Amino acid sequence: MLPFERLKKSNTIENLWIYILLILKKESTHAWDIPKKINENFGFKPGKITPYRVLYRLEKDGFVKSKIENRRRVYQITEKGEKELEKAKNFYQEILKKL
Repeated sequence: MLPFERLKKSNTIENLWIYILLILKKESTHAWDIPKKINENFGFKPGKITPYRVLYRLEKDGFVKSKIENRRRVYQITEKGEKELEKAKNFYQEILKKL
């Protein structure tokens, strides 16, 4: 894999948590909508199972929470998730300054 391809993969598919939190910051959503929204908003397709695994881990760690609406589980970002997203933004801004 070429260096740029590796960089792109490590900043998209391998860090889905950032994109999931960004989606949930805009609006609460169902888990099955997340892969489609990642593709629409960020231009790449995550694996079929990975977004769900990441989402469930984010919930377990307190970065998102869920509730049942109309017999479906809906996810939303928590304050802890918003702080983590802000840390990620600051990290990328620092890297860009150095580039």
